[in-house]
Amino acid sequence: MSDEGPLWRRLLPAALATLVAFAVLVGLGLWQLERLAWKESLVAQVEARIHQAPVPLPPEADWGQIDFANDEYRRVTAQGRFRHDLEVQVYALVDQAPDGSGGPGYWVVTPLGLPDGAFVLVNRGFVPLERKDPATRLEGQVDGLVTITGLLRLPEEAALFTPANDAATDSWYVRDPDAIASAKGLVRVAPFLIDADASANPGGLPRGGLTRIAFPNRHLEYALTWFGLAASLLGVFAAYAWGRRRRG
Repeated sequence: MSDEGPLWRRLLPAALATLVAFAVLVGLGLWQLERLAWKESLVAQVEARIHQAPVPLPPEADWGQIDFANDEYRRVTAQGRFRHDLEVQVYALVDQAPDGSGGPGYWVVTPLGLPDGAFVLVNRGFVPLERKDPATRLEGQVDGLVTITGLLRLPEEAALFTPANDAATDSWYVRDPDAIASAKGLVRVAPFLIDADASANPGGLPRGGLTRIAFPNRHLEYALTWFGLAASLLGVFAAYAWGRRRRG
């Protein structure tokens, strides 16, 4: 950069670049503050839902309108008959309880046949690795008409390193109602699941009521980072301008 001409002219390109970068960084910080407000509102809504009285399962005609903002973690109740012959086990890793239970195992997901012929998949709860085979927990394979109460859950999204479901080998890692229904030849299946509550099953397994309700919330940290970078950028430009002035 030439050292000829007035100082302000020599600083103008760097000042413009700094101004643009500063505006971008501040904008990112403000966006994270908006996300923080949204996340805190979401957490408050979920906390309220999980303590409300359960409501009847939405009718099939309303299934297409089920969404995260209005329905995730809503307490619902459904009546029907389990199809234990179509049970799937979804690999899970749950927090260990003081009694030592938990760790690696499986969610037992079983279709519940509703009175009108439709189905909803029920995550009945957790079983340890050695109890994956239904034959090892026959007491829990309840027959007849049952009433299930639990939390409405939308399809699970796979994490970055989660293996893909393999219907051919009946290996499941993500709770995906559509994929499970297709593999088991079911039609008229709800596009969501029910996570059963902690009501005890005969024999103690599966163990329900283990839904983990946690929302990562680092938006304030991210906002402060962006604002800090913006302030640092101004400091760098000020030091640069001061140095040019002294040399001038």
